[in-house]
Amino acid sequence: MAVQMTRDERVAWWQEARFGLFIHFGLYAAAARHEWVKNHERIRTEDYAKYFDHFDPDLFDPEKWARTARQAGMRYFVITTKHHEGFCLFDSQYTDYKVTNTPYGRDLIGPMVEAFRGEGLKVGFYYSLIDWHHPEFPVDNIHPQRDDEVFREAEKGRDITIYRNYLHNQTRELIEKYDPDIMWFDFSYPGEDGKDHDDWDSAALVRMIRNLKPTMIINNRLDLPEEADFSTPEQFVPIDGERDPQGDAVPWEACQTFSGSWGYHRDELMWKSTGMLVEMLVDNVSKGGNLLLNVGPTGRGAFDDRAMERLEAIGRWMRCHARSIYGCGPPPEGVVAPRDCRYTYNAKTNRLYLHLFTWPFKAVHLEGMADRVIYAQLLNDASEIQMRDQHAEVHAALNAVSPEGALTLELPVQPPDVEVPVVELFLK
Repeated sequence: MAVQMTRDERVAWWQEARFGLFIHFGLYAAAARHEWVKNHERIRTEDYAKYFDHFDPDLFDPEKWARTARQAGMRYFVITTKHHEGFCLFDSQYTDYKVTNTPYGRDLIGPMVEAFRGEGLKVGFYYSLIDWHHPEFPVDNIHPQRDDEVFREAEKGRDITIYRNYLHNQTRELIEKYDPDIMWFDFSYPGEDGKDHDDWDSAALVRMIRNLKPTMIINNRLDLPEEADFSTPEQFVPIDGERDPQGDAVPWEACQTFSGSWGYHRDELMWKSTGMLVEMLVDNVSKGGNLLLNVGPTGRGAFDDRAMERLEAIGRWMRCHARSIYGCGPPPEGVVAPRDCRYTYNAKTNRLYLHLFTWPFKAVHLEGMADRVIYAQLLNDASEIQMRDQHAEVHAALNAVSPEGALTLELPVQPPDVEVPVVELFLK
């Protein structure tokens, strides 16, 4: 009999980790113009076959991928075992549309799992509920050939029950073969000409997963919210975290891209700066969430230079500031950060972290914090930050008054040379 676990028990390690790597890799890397290219350009399956026929990621180096993720401060990763295009990165017994039948000819998932676990990261599998290649996946409102009336009429007899069996079999296969820690399904779209939990038989799918591995955490895209372990806001940060219908906070993870595409997009130029990415991570943690930051490897299986540059820069920041992220969450009730700042809090160590998104001139006032802080220091170098909660003995005393109940930190004129400066506050 499977061991029963609560959601809080299942997600404990994941909420401690706070930062993960998403990897979108598939045939669309060869097209190099968005992972939904088959959909966006209404490409027929027979025309999309050229990407399968030429898929050969000869520069694939899972040890380098894993090392890069660890050095960036990431604690887990999620890989697209199968995206909407239907192509499998693993040697599935249920399809021929898989990496072992391409020119590359070898399983990609096994070496990835071994490499990332070797670097101490937990393993997550993205699996698309949608499949634009499977012959029994019914043509619907997001299918690439949805506008082809002749095709839709010819294929109207497709049987979702056959596809659903395929979906369940592959999920079982992935769990039994590789033993992942996360199943990240994508996605349901209920309504007319869409698909929901009944199409996937989500309840049976979840039962199977819980029986196979009770510690597994499952995301919220099966259209079965009561069974989800965590919520997945995409390409935005919730204003006040994620909450259930009763208003209670729930575990959540924002998934974000470096640019505007999940898969490799050669010509897409809207890349976020390192500072913006670090602020995004901090903002998520300050609201009780995780960040799953995505890389789309090239068709040759390498992280491109733009991604590497940012991952390396995030890693430099994390080396000095990780303890303001790992194991942290929102500040204690009633503690409000100053303007253009974010607090994170580690309840185990009773330390509060002030992240300064803009650097104030000489002083920052922390409302409600008078007599609550033992010591303050810059986190990057452990240099003391002096504190006061009354008038400073300076000529401009009128402008140097700490507001009633506030603690004032006396900052250097020049900020430290880091993307986001952090003050570590040791609380009483």
